[in-house]
Amino acid sequence: MKSTHVVFVAGRVARSLRELFWTHLLTAGIMAMTLSVFGGFLLVQDNVRALVRGWSDEIQVFVYLGDGVDPAAGEALRARLAAYPEVKSARYVSKARAWEEFGKTLGSQSGILEGLDPGTLPASVDLELRSGHRSREAVLALVRRLAALEGVQDVEYPETWLEKMRLLMTGIEWLKWVVGGFLFLVAFLIVVGTIKLAIVARQDEIEIMQLVGAPDGLIKAPFVIEGMVQGLIGAGLALALLRAAFSLLTADLLAPFGALIAGEQFVFLSAAQHVHLVLMGWLLGTAGSMLSVKRHLA
Repeated sequence: MKSTHVVFVAGRVARSLRELFWTHLLTAGIMAMTLSVFGGFLLVQDNVRALVRGWSDEIQVFVYLGDGVDPAAGEALRARLAAYPEVKSARYVSKARAWEEFGKTLGSQSGILEGLDPGTLPASVDLELRSGHRSREAVLALVRRLAALEGVQDVEYPETWLEKMRLLMTGIEWLKWVVGGFLFLVAFLIVVGTIKLAIVARQDEIEIMQLVGAPDGLIKAPFVIEGMVQGLIGAGLALALLRAAFSLLTADLLAPFGALIAGEQFVFLSAAQHVHLVLMGWLLGTAGSMLSVKRHLA
């Protein structure tokens, strides 16, 4: 394309953005909301995945002992379980220690325990598993062995919660594409309509250019570039909205729960995801404008 053509196209794009400013801004805003919803699903999915990974990496098995097991027998059982190849470390927790730790967990609400029997909670042996023995099958096999030991009243492990979190991740994945797909379709149609308005607003100018023999590419290029600009602006606004919402939530609402992610912190979108969202906005604007040009500009 000649330099004069570049100047012409840039001028027409700038003129359209100025004359139809609010229309273009509304379209970019709708695209921004669409990309924000999609990006929000990505954020939730990544942080839930980090949560599951953190819990999976530090799976603990709690072996609760019967009332007839004294501290000496409990300590002997701890030493026996520590020798298991699946066990990284084992800790005996007496009834008194369990009561004390439970009170610390309640914090300022620990007053509700006054008057209750400190021996209410059972003694236990808390096991941390080695990294090579944390699969669902390995943990279940270990739990069955532990449950059969003399003096063991119950065995608990967080597999149920991990399974629920994995199901939640699957649900988020499906919602991301179903809801995101619907919103992308709506935004795409709005882009088509916006470019149509721009074509109608410049119909006389287009007819004159066609009469003097202007190339089709020169006539259509400004409208396609307008769609691209809308997509890029929408993507930029979406990233800004996501960053603001993420900062607000992690600072004020979710910060108290950060310790639940086993050594991990809440994470924002990666650099690759930034690029993906920008490309999605660009492609959405480009595809919508090209379809509108094809349909409404012969």
